[in-house]
Amino acid sequence: MNQTIPALDAISDRYDVLFCDLWGCLHNGRDVFPDAARALIRFRQGGGTVILVTNSPRPRPAVRAQLGQLGAPEECYDDIASSGDAAQAAMAAGQFGRRVFHIGPERDLVFFEDENGGPIDVTRVPLEEAEGVICTGLFDDRSETPEDYRLTLMRAKARGLKLLCANPDIVVDLGHQRIYCAGALAALYTELGGKSYYFGKPHAPIYNLARTRAETIRGARLREESILCVGDGIHTDILGGMGEGFDTLFVAGGLAAEETGIKDGQPDPEKLKRFLEREKLSPTATIGFLR
Repeated sequence: MNQTIPALDAISDRYDVLFCDLWGCLHNGRDVFPDAARALIRFRQGGGTVILVTNSPRPRPAVRAQLGQLGAPEECYDDIASSGDAAQAAMAAGQFGRRVFHIGPERDLVFFEDENGGPIDVTRVPLEEAEGVICTGLFDDRSETPEDYRLTLMRAKARGLKLLCANPDIVVDLGHQRIYCAGALAALYTELGGKSYYFGKPHAPIYNLARTRAETIRGARLREESILCVGDGIHTDILGGMGEGFDTLFVAGGLAAEETGIKDGQPDPEKLKRFLEREKLSPTATIGFLR
């Protein structure tokens, strides 16, 4: 049964491991949330393990570097599991061919490098020469929408190409601007009749990766009830965590801040109830902002 809590400390002693979302929970793409960082540090100081589980299309080293640039304290997490990690493994295995058409910004080119910065055995080519499509995002997510890609995706569909979606998120908030992610393009491709493949939340591959990394750190197998999934994405963090049998903590002040009526740091009880009923999902607990 969902309960609204004032702080992570109210329930943290029930869990050994947090699978914590990044965007909307620890930062907004520009600034780290100090209260969230402190909450994660306290959890680790109490013996817990924090795996940052993110739908970023960038592999772990690039996510770690980005966190450093934003000023996230290194002591607020133990390891990272990204959608980029899980999707990159599928691409490297040749599941989408060795000649691929890439949709995404230049900053995502690290997706085509291994953890040591070396090239992966995949070549980026024009759409007409591609064996598959790799989508890490929009070329310009500040100004473009999925509709700008309709013709390109129709051409890919006509050629029967599979699309790897490296970030299942539909939108995120960059500061105060809401921008589209790779998941929005993958959804359009599916709508057009194409086949889209996902590796981040709410899909199993990223949870398997996060669990493996947590178990390596703790040196023991983890029970489902010892893991808490924290996030603001009702269709990614919460749906994915529930699907894996984990408890979930919904951060209502992120993507759903307007729908849940955030005021004085907490959601309006009636608006939150209506929102969760509409989404047909029931997180274990809800918090306004991670703290």
